[in-house]
Amino acid sequence: MKTVITGAGGLLGWHLRCHLSVLDGWKDSVVALDRQAFNDDASLDAALADADVVVHCAGINRADDQELEQGNVDLGNRLVAALRRVNCDPHLLYSNSIHKKRDNAYGRGKSGADRVFREWAEAQNARYTELVLPHVFGEGGRPFYNSAVFTFCHQIVTGEPMSISASGMLELLHAQDICSRIVESVERGQTGELRLKGRAISAAEVAGKLSAMHESYTGHVVPDLRDAFDLQLFNTLRSFLYPKHYPCDLVLHTDPRGSLFEAVKADNGGQAFLSTTKPGITRGNHFHFGKVERFLVIRGEAVIRLRRLFDGEVTEFRVSGDKPVFVDMPTLHTHSITNVGDSELMTLFWSHEIFDPEAPDTYFLPVLQDQEN
Repeated sequence: MKTVITGAGGLLGWHLRCHLSVLDGWKDSVVALDRQAFNDDASLDAALADADVVVHCAGINRADDQELEQGNVDLGNRLVAALRRVNCDPHLLYSNSIHKKRDNAYGRGKSGADRVFREWAEAQNARYTELVLPHVFGEGGRPFYNSAVFTFCHQIVTGEPMSISASGMLELLHAQDICSRIVESVERGQTGELRLKGRAISAAEVAGKLSAMHESYTGHVVPDLRDAFDLQLFNTLRSFLYPKHYPCDLVLHTDPRGSLFEAVKADNGGQAFLSTTKPGITRGNHFHFGKVERFLVIRGEAVIRLRRLFDGEVTEFRVSGDKPVFVDMPTLHTHSITNVGDSELMTLFWSHEIFDPEAPDTYFLPVLQDQEN
């Protein structure tokens, strides 16, 4: 199924690429259009030719009133014109906003684009789904641009003061939950307006949760993550800590009997296991959507490598059993650990949940493109 994503460099577009990358029937035929490709006629037409699904995530969120209103409509007109040029009538899904009914430039622009798509779908007898989204959050967001969640995360991590409206309310929905609904809508053939529901919560409560999580985590205690929403908030917060926060030093207590350090402290269990790795061997080369996973070398020398999905930059941490440190893997980053020493490597791995073979949340993807596991 050929699927085209516009706005693929944005928050929802990137999450959708990640989501589809592991789904059979979807992963091998995704075309991601960033702003430059979308604005190039040849690239746009080539992408849309023979498309089965188009998810329109491109949009203008911050600009002057004229650009906000007309710019979003122009994006819709550009997409529809290209679909007509290549004579393609895919299932079109549009990421609209709950603010579409507001009488302001942004609301008028978003609702105007919806009218463009509805008129096209009616004229072409094509399938069209308007996804009406609440406040979207998740890993990879931009502070002072997307959701207040990202601004709070940035301010907490950098130590900046937060300005919180006492009466402010949010309806939060994680980007991956939206991606699941997009796939479901296509597979079920759902059309028309589809209002997605999120978690209703005050801005003050969100800021309080994030602040408490940050205080606990930077104090080397992983907070209670049994609630799925709390896990999503925590992983969003961690995305703002990476990579500067790592590796995290652990206190090594030594006396004549030997040494001791606290490897993991968590408010709710999880699972730990030890692994040995022979010199030159690499483990990992996988990523997770939600799992919190810790690498801690106990003996030997290793390099931990990480790469954000659909990004070519690789981050490396050199770690040693002589100095205990841990690195917690950020979600949606493929990661590996390689024994670069001359002796056997011993590593403690920990995750916040007990491994479930029916839902492992572990997806193979080499960190280095030429590396085999």
